[in-house]
Amino acid sequence: MTPPPSSEADAMVEAALDALDAPALRGLLRALIPGLEDAPRAQLKSAIVERAARAPSGWAPAAPSDRRVAEIEAFVATARRAHRADPRVVDAHLQEGVHAFLARDYAAAQRILRALLLPIAEGDLDLGHDELVDEVLGVDVGGCATQYVVATYMTAPPTGRARAVCAAIDEVQSIGTFWLPLREIERAAPAPLPGFDDFLLQWQALVEARIAADQPSDWDRTNDRWLREVVGRTEGPAGLAALARRHRRSDDLRAWCAAVAEAGDWLAARAAYEEAAALAADGAHVRGELLDGAALAAEQLGADDLEAALGRAWRAAPTLPRLHRWLGGCTTAASLRARAGEALALIPTEAARQRALLHLLRGELEAAAALLAEAPGLGWTGAEHPGPLVFPLFAALLSGAKPTLELPRDLTDPSPPTAEGQPALRTPTLDALLQVAGLRPPADPARAAPLIEAMRTAATRRIDGVTANARRHHYAHAAALAVQCARADGSPAGVAWLRALQLTYRRYPSLSRAFEAAGA
Repeated sequence: MTPPPSSEADAMVEAALDALDAPALRGLLRALIPGLEDAPRAQLKSAIVERAARAPSGWAPAAPSDRRVAEIEAFVATARRAHRADPRVVDAHLQEGVHAFLARDYAAAQRILRALLLPIAEGDLDLGHDELVDEVLGVDVGGCATQYVVATYMTAPPTGRARAVCAAIDEVQSIGTFWLPLREIERAAPAPLPGFDDFLLQWQALVEARIAADQPSDWDRTNDRWLREVVGRTEGPAGLAALARRHRRSDDLRAWCAAVAEAGDWLAARAAYEEAAALAADGAHVRGELLDGAALAAEQLGADDLEAALGRAWRAAPTLPRLHRWLGGCTTAASLRARAGEALALIPTEAARQRALLHLLRGELEAAAALLAEAPGLGWTGAEHPGPLVFPLFAALLSGAKPTLELPRDLTDPSPPTAEGQPALRTPTLDALLQVAGLRPPADPARAAPLIEAMRTAATRRIDGVTANARRHHYAHAAALAVQCARADGSPAGVAWLRALQLTYRRYPSLSRAFEAAGA
């Protein structure tokens, strides 16, 4: 999907491109290419040739002759002896390998790409780059590596394809992307791969043999990931289920459940997620994630026990989004207070932000103030610091305005990111929870005093922490907290406190400027 234009100028360019016909676009490209620097020019040329070769027109670039292939191999042999080569020449030769691949002369492509990519992968050629060869080459080296593997597939005898492909990947893995090799080689192939079903069986046997030869490990390794990919192709969710039950590794469990969910059978998906959560041996984080999946399946099914499923996920791994979901099923202030009380009895001590939210939803402002006052001056960006939640809400309650300090995203929009088109659990926002709770400012000034004192303590600790540790990029935030304190207080005592604070830290010019910028 095309992203929306980022500005009016981008929108104008988009409209202009739509207005150009094919001859005008070709003329534009021909005019632009000569003026580009070496690397961008090579990238554009490569993209044009590949796009044209994969188009339905049937056009393909001319493949290099055997003599030309031999010349390239001789060039590489000389360059390896010298341990250096001109990147422009290497670029041109790699492009010839790509042309051979697009022309479906796989033997020539395999020879050229192997000759060039192996010394690059082994670090045997100095092309003048500082770190990555992409700095000096216009051709996509990672794409060339995948094309080399595909060319190896096409030229290997059918009975030995798996071994040949595995050896080719091992040769260029340092410069290519083979996280899911079957997917990568299918994407790179200009046409359906011949004998692919037989290859899958060979590949599965080879990967299983590699795993058997490895030392046992609880860590997820390359061969484990490759095995999941091929088992998903050959045996489907049932094979992934057997794999997950045998090893009980988190990635195996995730792959099994995801495969069932992608099939759209939410009843089976819920059973798979719940079984996987019971099998998970890698800790609370994984069990919580899998129980989230079970809750999503319950939501998709419209199950009556959705709230219970959300509660199980939160209990397994208490996080703020999971807490939002579980509390979001409450429709009255009384039921919300009761569920928040239930959660308070279970919440880990270190989960201070969640604990503060529960106290706020129950109207226990003094308890939330105590958490704010006890919190450290550093660590406000952490997931469980109560300050980013409690401080702006107190300020809003005391001043009668909306919070002016930016709330963390996991509070304002706690929904987890999902792949496009995939369903996600409904996650109520903080505003929705506060609306149900009916949170009100303290009517008695005596009840407001602990809130103001907690805000002053938090602001002072924040300023002390950032100055003592020279966190200058946080000075603006610390100063804004102090100014917000004085505004929320709204009394001469609040102004006097702010002036005294500025005087205490007057030897920090950057902080003084931050105070001025915040409106002190």
